[in-house]
Amino acid sequence: MTSKLTPKDPEKVMVTRQVTPNITIFSAPFWRFGHIKVGGRGTVVRLQNGSLAVFSPVALTPAVKQTVASLGGDVRYIAALDIEHHIFLGQWHEAFPNAKVIGPEGLPEKRKKQKNEDVPFAAVFTAKNKASLKIDPAFDAEFEYEYLDGHGNKELVFFHKPDKVLIEADLIFNLPATEQFSKTGESASTGAATKFFTSLNNTQGNAIGQKRFILYAISSGNRTSFNKSTLKIDAWDFDKIIPCHGDVIEKNGKGVFRTVMEWHLAAAKGSK
Repeated sequence: MTSKLTPKDPEKVMVTRQVTPNITIFSAPFWRFGHIKVGGRGTVVRLQNGSLAVFSPVALTPAVKQTVASLGGDVRYIAALDIEHHIFLGQWHEAFPNAKVIGPEGLPEKRKKQKNEDVPFAAVFTAKNKASLKIDPAFDAEFEYEYLDGHGNKELVFFHKPDKVLIEADLIFNLPATEQFSKTGESASTGAATKFFTSLNNTQGNAIGQKRFILYAISSGNRTSFNKSTLKIDAWDFDKIIPCHGDVIEKNGKGVFRTVMEWHLAAAKGSK
């Protein structure tokens, strides 16, 4: 099934660029369910001590390896941002076996059931431990993070404080995935399924489609917990948002977040 989700030769179609002094992204095509163009993106953050943190790792191609090496090559953290974003986790763990692997509850069991590569998790966030679980002093000095156990995909969101950047997987989509399909020679907006999904998962105007999708689908399992998590994220001072699906939100990220999460923020504030 993976062959239907990702490009045959990711090296040829991946876009690598530096979005802040400390953050580099790898953007590539990705097809949800094998035919919806949502794009995929991995993010590498260079910490002040020179070590690297990788979020939602993409295919570890020769070019990606070279870029990581140019950043110092000291990968100490690899984070799967939810139970869906783990396809290339094994590749990265094999290349950087001493890195701490971070993920949400349910992912280790899912990988075992799917007979994926054996990857030892150093930190697994759960609904019970999310308020107290820490990574390590160097990481915690630069990141705030929240585990949204109320999200259907068990979402982990990270805020890089020095560069004021929110890093997330499936919390907010910013479709169409223009950058991620820019080297394919085809539009990121073609196809009936893609057009429909994009209509539900963009940030244009009042983002009413995405608001409804999150309210009635994504957060339906535990909306109270989801609401509380959005309120915590809203307290962070971010300007950019790096989503896994769709284009990077280069400015006014907080405003976009507040628009998309308006109903959940209002509910959380009303219950205080």
